[in-house]
Amino acid sequence: MNGADLLCETLLANDIDVCFANPGTSEMHFVAALDRQPTMRCVLGLFEGVVTGAADGYARMADKPAATLLHLGPGLANGLANLHNARRARTPMVNIVGDHATYHLKYDAPLTSDIESLARPMSHWVGRAGSSHDIGQATETAILEARAAPGQIATLILPADVAWSDTNATIAPKAELRQAAKPDERRIATAVEALRKGVSTTILVTGLALRERQLEKLDRIARASGARLMAQQSNGRMQRGAGRVAVDRAPYDVDKAVASFAETAQVILIGAKAPVGFFAYPGKPSSMLPDDCTVIEMTEEGDDLPLAIDMLADAIGATPKAEFSTRHNPDLAQGKLTPDAIAIALAHYMPANAIICDESVSSGRDFFGKTHGAEPHDFLQLTGGSIGIGLPLALGASIACPDRKVISLQADGSGMYTLQALWTQARERTDTLTIIFANRRYAILHGELKNVGAGEPGVNARQMLDLDNPALDWVSLAKGMGVEAARADTAEGFADLLKSACSRRGPFLIEAVI
Repeated sequence: MNGADLLCETLLANDIDVCFANPGTSEMHFVAALDRQPTMRCVLGLFEGVVTGAADGYARMADKPAATLLHLGPGLANGLANLHNARRARTPMVNIVGDHATYHLKYDAPLTSDIESLARPMSHWVGRAGSSHDIGQATETAILEARAAPGQIATLILPADVAWSDTNATIAPKAELRQAAKPDERRIATAVEALRKGVSTTILVTGLALRERQLEKLDRIARASGARLMAQQSNGRMQRGAGRVAVDRAPYDVDKAVASFAETAQVILIGAKAPVGFFAYPGKPSSMLPDDCTVIEMTEEGDDLPLAIDMLADAIGATPKAEFSTRHNPDLAQGKLTPDAIAIALAHYMPANAIICDESVSSGRDFFGKTHGAEPHDFLQLTGGSIGIGLPLALGASIACPDRKVISLQADGSGMYTLQALWTQARERTDTLTIIFANRRYAILHGELKNVGAGEPGVNARQMLDLDNPALDWVSLAKGMGVEAARADTAEGFADLLKSACSRRGPFLIEAVI
């Protein structure tokens, strides 16, 4: 057995059996070791941003990490944008990054780089295997760090000679995971006292607080205390739809967010951050809360959020019944295809237990209001603001949940960042439906140009913000990647395509011209 074999065995012993990969020469012994493990599923991404984005989607739905395999510093750098999103989503992930053989580093070969420095900003833990004998322990440490609550990015650097060198080290038994911390009873008491004041209060939540059982308890707490329950703006995963508690997110738009919190006297944070603007704007505040609003952090990083909610419910005496969304089949839109028409059609046709991966950016901001009464589903979204995660996120979610329909709401501009994910969807035969919001422009940037007071776009600005001349042909792009596709430019045509796509299996793409 060599070091690469020991690494693989340690991953499998700790229930990591999927590896999203884009390997290179320095990782060939690791590739060979993976080849000797039939229980390890290896998924090729044609760009490292697909690899890291897919690992993110997988872990959000599997509630356990996948491994990634990346080639040296440049390969890691290609995947950093979606590692940023995964870090913001608090997704557990174990990155294996190959490096040159230890004795080769001093020669400064062309691909030599400072991998630790590249990894550190997007990782909670960075380590380097020192020898083939300690690679098992280093891998186990990486796994433990990745699975620490609420989820972390762990990056392990694997020198080529550590991978190919023999070892007689034994495979350690499955590591005992660190449990999430018990919440501080004093913080719970402070939240209870605040809820009993009778002033305008918002309970702002994220993470495991957005799962079905926790939302039910939170809704009862809110009803018992007269508080408003809300999710933070960006969340890794939310369970919603008919039969579940309807929760809105803090608005993205600064003016809407400021108005939403204008009368709020206090905010209780459960895993969430106090709401701030995505960006700074001239003459507008950075915080969305009134200056005199009291912010109460009920939990700390690493706390057991479900337990914290149970403790709060017991202390507040949350006796009212929760209110659940009822199934609502809205009348389908007619005529021109609009984002609202798309949302209404989804509310009508999305199958029960679907997974929605949302990177529709500006076009999909009203999706929530139209789909509270849709079939129950999981909602995954862009968390760190780094575009290019939508298609890989759907890929990873489908690998984690092969029996569930995954629907990707994808803006056309950001979809081009990781278009290669469609090829992997075709290769892996994932049950993924991609809906491209084809407005043929970076619509969000047109809005942001105005928001910052920079005026209307002229010729040069449009050259940088519009996606025409030539227009992107998503049907041809998808077919070139092996994914069947069709185009719709009317509400009726889109509804027909959506109904058909939701009733069949396998990857499919609808280019929705809006």
